[in-house]
Amino acid sequence: MPSNADHSRGDDDKKAAPPLPAPLQVPVADSHTHLDMQSGTVEEGLAKAASVGVTTVVQVGCDIKGSQWAAEIAAAHATVHAAVALHPNEAPRIVHGDPDGWSRQGARPAGGDAALDEALAEIDRLAALPQVKGVGETGLDYFRTGPEGKAAQERSFRAHIEIAKRHGKALVIHDRDAHADVLRILKEEGAPERTVFHCYSGDAEMAGICAREGYFMSFAGNVTFKNAQNLRDALAVAPLELVLVETDAPFLTPAPYRGRPNAPYLVPVTVRAMAAVRGADEDALATALGANTARAFDY
Repeated sequence: MPSNADHSRGDDDKKAAPPLPAPLQVPVADSHTHLDMQSGTVEEGLAKAASVGVTTVVQVGCDIKGSQWAAEIAAAHATVHAAVALHPNEAPRIVHGDPDGWSRQGARPAGGDAALDEALAEIDRLAALPQVKGVGETGLDYFRTGPEGKAAQERSFRAHIEIAKRHGKALVIHDRDAHADVLRILKEEGAPERTVFHCYSGDAEMAGICAREGYFMSFAGNVTFKNAQNLRDALAVAPLELVLVETDAPFLTPAPYRGRPNAPYLVPVTVRAMAAVRGADEDALATALGANTARAFDY
């Protein structure tokens, strides 16, 4: 029987960073990551990623503080591009005066539409910066926010669409349990020229709709999960020129490392799984992914 120390070591192994994968021969980009939520320094994370062929990352903000940080990091590192936004779950918190919300003066926000307008004005300001290549992640999330938050989410989403179009930036969409409404609002508002479904979560039928509209579909580590056949079916039919890869790190670590910390250096694990699903050559897929990400974010 293992000792208690052995049990502890096993638990530590499950929390440890996965090993470096074999490097890709063709460089790719991590189209969606959260470096501010990962361990180690930004420089260490970028170097580790570059060592396995992940030479560019899109750093995504989810609130005002995170979006400001994303813009600062992108300005300081040529291989980092920023996307800025209020996450769908952030909008109801701001409207309802959550103490974790934001105001420009640093005081606790009073809430209401005025507080959301103030936050959106800061996203608008950040979106104008040259190192900011995307507006997102924005969209709708019916998994974590109930019906009482839908109005705030929708108002925020529509505002982000307008900001993206006015500044000529990519729109990065978070869509969780809200496919029909996300597609409807995009149609009503008129989607930006470049629209990315981050961590694509639809099925093959929805992939067909996205393909017809020219929306990019970005696949994360959950495409490797056993219970994610719908994602593999979608990946199999998505036009190659509209496919991206991402980590959404530190979340959605690909199998066989599910549950351990994710980071951009693990993109090759997902790329190889994607190549297997599509029956594609790894280098050919990586070439397309690199070109697609540069086109999606215009860098």
